[in-house]
Formats: sequence, C-alpha cells, structure tokens
Amino acid sequence: MGAPAAGGGGRRRLLVETAFVLGVLLKGLDGLVELVAGTALLVLHQDRILALTRAAVAEELREDPHDLVANLLLNQAAGLDHGAAVAGGLFLLLHGVVKVAIVAALLAGSTRVYPWAVGALSVLLAVQLGQLVLSPGIGVVALVLLDAAILALTWHEWRIGRSFHEAWRSVVHGWFPRADA
Repeated sequence: MGAPAAGGGGRRRLLVETAFVLGVLLKGLDGLVELVAGTALLVLHQDRILALTRAAVAEELREDPHDLVANLLLNQAAGLDHGAAVAGGLFLLLHGVVKVAIVAALLAGSTRVYPWAVGALSVLLAVQLGQLVLSPGIGVVALVLLDAAILALTWHEWRIGRSFHEAWRSVVHGWFPRADA
C-alpha cells in the first residue's frame, strides 16, 4: 500500500479524504453497535446482561485480572438497575439511529445531506460534551474526539462540495492506483 506520487498537497488531500471515508464508516459501525446495545438493554433482563458481560470479558480477565476496561464493563453491568437500563437503552437507540441515518445518507451520495449531517453530528457532539462534563471517562473522551474529527471532516467535504462517493473513489485510486494509469 503505497502513498501517491503526488506532492505534499496531494498527499495531504488524500490523507484528509481517507480520514473522512474511514471516519464515516467507523461512525456507521459505531451506530450499529449502539443499536444492538440499546436493544439489548431494553429487552434483556439485568441478570442476562451481567451474564453476557461476564462471558465477554472472561478471557481478558483470565489474562489480566486488573484489566481496566473489562473491570469497568463488569462493574457497570453489575450496578445496572431497570431504570438505568431503560434510559441507557433509549439513549443508545436514539444515538444509533441518528448515526446510521447520517451514514446511510452520506453513502447515498448526495451533497445535500451534508447540512443535515453537520447539524446532527453537532447535536450529538454537544450531548457527548455534556456527558463528558457530568461523567468524565476515557471512553467518552475518545468518542468526543472521534465525533469532533468526523464533524470537522464532514464540514470540510461539504464546504468543497465533494460527495462521499467522490471521496471514496479518490481514496481508492489514491492508495491503489491502477497499473495501466
């Protein structure tokens, strides 16, 4: 996988486009995970959620009983009550639906979607900033940084009028140039 032969400006543009494409795809994957997790919180009993969490982190805890992420997940699942599960499930479902809708609209290829995507991403970012203030944590910081970067990249692509399809083609041709070109 070689970078293009173009100068620094072409290389920088390719890196920005690559970050945009990967960011949109990651945001879609994140939205799908939130849909699944939100649904699980709404339909599963708390005992089942704890059992599934234990099963998910068991191997990691066997390797490192002090693993921070695994222990945090386990503690969160153990302390989950019905009200928190419903609130968390609804929050994750709403977040997931919005993210998947944004990504689906961007994948559809219309540049008219960008103002809506920027608006929705701005609202999600504001909610996450509020969440960061109320309950700071590494995971929230990571999501805020990821969403801020994706928002900036989406704004950039909207400003220059390039659709997701055009960015995708540019990334594919930039990283994998055809031999006959």
